[in-house]
Amino acid sequence: MTAVRIPGRARVVIALAAFIGLVAFTWPFLVAPGKFGSNYAPPLIFGALLVLVLSVVIAEIASGGIDAKALAMLGVLSAVNAGLRPLGAGTAGVETVFFVLVLAGRVFGPGFGFTLGCTSLFASALLTGGVGPWMPYQMFGCAFVGMLAGLLPRARRRWEVPMLAAYGAFSGYLFGFLLNLSFWPFSTDPNSSIAYLPGLPFTEQWHRYLLFDLATSLGWDTGRAVTTFTAVLLVGPAVLTVFRRAARRANFEPTVRFEKPDDPGLPTARVTARPAGTALR
Repeated sequence: MTAVRIPGRARVVIALAAFIGLVAFTWPFLVAPGKFGSNYAPPLIFGALLVLVLSVVIAEIASGGIDAKALAMLGVLSAVNAGLRPLGAGTAGVETVFFVLVLAGRVFGPGFGFTLGCTSLFASALLTGGVGPWMPYQMFGCAFVGMLAGLLPRARRRWEVPMLAAYGAFSGYLFGFLLNLSFWPFSTDPNSSIAYLPGLPFTEQWHRYLLFDLATSLGWDTGRAVTTFTAVLLVGPAVLTVFRRAARRANFEPTVRFEKPDDPGLPTARVTARPAGTALR
């Protein structure tokens, strides 16, 4: 079970946000040529839309899905990631924030992981001065990493860390693959065989992008994948234990149990802690 549950309405909003995020990344394969007045209109429009949807998601979760204790945990982990990111800063593809996203998404759930990915990159951008048109794409790329970690299947204790490490490596490549889509249509000579060319069939457009991704970012993505894989293997067991102990002690969802009082006309409700282990997967 996840430590932080998200109510039904917030789940719908998060699903909508994830869908719009996918559209924002994949528009070059979906939009016919000549539909926009400027080549730079799509990223600007989708960037503004992503920020708007992100605001709605955070408002929905804060209004009913995450209590004060979970918000405090979200703030702490966002600050930790914001502090960790400059240590790698993407040098040679090294990223130091993904292992926290993977482990937190695993323990606290997909909704928490989605929000943590957004807030971590937002806080990091403010801290390092990395605010720009690329920021919404980075935020949603990390949001997908945290959300998918929370959706991973159950696993036995001895297989959990290897599974998360393998997913961490995959997420390193996934993040780079998505982020390249945000600038691919505008960064390559149109005469190049790997450039975006409006009007091409999907299969040929997809082939061009795969070649572009392999030629320009495979090395950087490999550095990110190796860093995350190694970090999860080395510190994953300890961090998972800390996160789960914090989830048990925080008791994000206390159980309300009604008991019969001395006066039958005055029912009382007693809040009890959940049994140990219910916050674990």
